[in-house]
Amino acid sequence: MTRGARGARTVVPFGDELRDLLGEPRRARELASSPRSRVWRVDLPDHGPAVVKQLVGGNGAAGRYAREVAALRLAGDAAPQVVPRLLGTEDRARLLVLERLEHGRPAEGWQVGYAAALAGLHAAGQAAPRTRSSATPVTAAATAASADPVTDDPVTHDLMTDDLMTGASADEGALPRWAAPTGTDIDSFLALADTLGAPPVPSVRDELDALVQRLARPPARPALLHGDPCPGNDLHTPDGIRFIDFEQASIGRGVTELAYLRIGFPTCWCVTAAPEPLLTAAEDAYRSAWHEATGEAAPDTTTSDLVDACAGWLIRGDALVQRAHRGTADRLARLAHRDWTWGTATARQRLLHRLRVVAEAVEDKDGDDTSLDGLGRLCGQMADRMTSRWPRLGPVPALRPDDSA
Repeated sequence: MTRGARGARTVVPFGDELRDLLGEPRRARELASSPRSRVWRVDLPDHGPAVVKQLVGGNGAAGRYAREVAALRLAGDAAPQVVPRLLGTEDRARLLVLERLEHGRPAEGWQVGYAAALAGLHAAGQAAPRTRSSATPVTAAATAASADPVTDDPVTHDLMTDDLMTGASADEGALPRWAAPTGTDIDSFLALADTLGAPPVPSVRDELDALVQRLARPPARPALLHGDPCPGNDLHTPDGIRFIDFEQASIGRGVTELAYLRIGFPTCWCVTAAPEPLLTAAEDAYRSAWHEATGEAAPDTTTSDLVDACAGWLIRGDALVQRAHRGTADRLARLAHRDWTWGTATARQRLLHRLRVVAEAVEDKDGDDTSLDGLGRLCGQMADRMTSRWPRLGPVPALRPDDSA
């Protein structure tokens, strides 16, 4: 949900069902948003300030709507709260109505609270059976299609049905399983290494093949993944952090998104590189919050798991461009010949950061075998070649920009 300047007053497409439930929206103003959605600020007679979101833009709108509704319903009963209350939906118009929350400037060290809230969100994917909250009275009939988390293209993984999403009602729709990188990603990454003058030894291919297989395994404890947990999709409210925009939601391992803090928000316009003590504190907060929410130790959050997750993001060339440009070209091949800017960093800056993260994580594993020793050495060599070839490459930003606040 892109927040922008207020626009002119407009008519919100409420149908009879929503009007009967929530009343006639008043003082509606349309906000700036992506081409995939329309967003309004409104006041409701009995519910006060609210946000109305309509999913538009192409054949994928129904699937994105279903994923967002299903994710909001699954997360709606989390304690502490991690999403805005879903006040109602209208399937035919692909319309969601949510409570309106005021976003404040993130505090210093915001990553710790962010990680704890992310754990609460993830834990909703495997919560104990429960009845649906009275805050979500209208059902969504659409069904989400399985899709790659980077390209949003269809994939062949089975859908995670309500039987696998423990506690999800049948009418909550289906969320797709998170899709791992593929052999094509491996080919592109190794070709780039060769182009940079750091030809990989054969064992690195074996390591990456095994990595992709590990990442593709279904999770033992499924987590509700946001799909795009970027700065700007987290509202920092007086009562804690709330996540919005679940159009890319899926079911997978929580470490996939916990790794965003360390690898630098790979699907986001906004890249940050936090210092190691803060990253460690955030990862510890995630584990503690998961345990508090579930009574169990957080699964798949060892050093090896985090290195695997970071390496998985590293080899995905489409994680160097915004969503509209994904799935259209080999981005790693293009990066060798030209650079481009997306948000707060260039593609080469992003890749250099990720190479260094994986190289340092493998080197610092302290006996915790990641099975990626060859990849770690290759990443260090590729980073050296990049800085020699492009000596003006600077680091990615350390601070979150004001535009995401």
